[in-house]
Amino acid sequence: MIETAKPWRATVSEWRKSGGVVVHLTAYGMPLPKIINEIRESRSDKLIVVGAEKVPGELFALADWNVAVTNQPISEVSALGIFLDWYFDHSRLEGKFQGAKLEIIPTEHGKKVVMA
Repeated sequence: MIETAKPWRATVSEWRKSGGVVVHLTAYGMPLPKIINEIRESRSDKLIVVGAEKVPGELFALADWNVAVTNQPISEVSALGIFLDWYFDHSRLEGKFQGAKLEIIPTEHGKKVVMA
């Protein structure tokens, strides 16, 4: 689930009260490869927070993990994509969706889509 336009403090507070943990993607946290196993091993539901230009310092203290996807400039969408790829152990690109109506067949050139 993705939510926007909700006050972030309330979202984080509600999430933590429900037993969830907070993963903050930032350039200033622990390197992703060093911390990903610990995050995966947590059985709690996870709220992934991706900040923009000016993240309040308070968020760094509220997060269970501050994770550096990279320490170089990166878009928020890229940071989330990279984090999710690592979180799911690089396995989601090969998966098939149960009940899918279409299937994209890998090809070197062009597009091949079949009805499932």
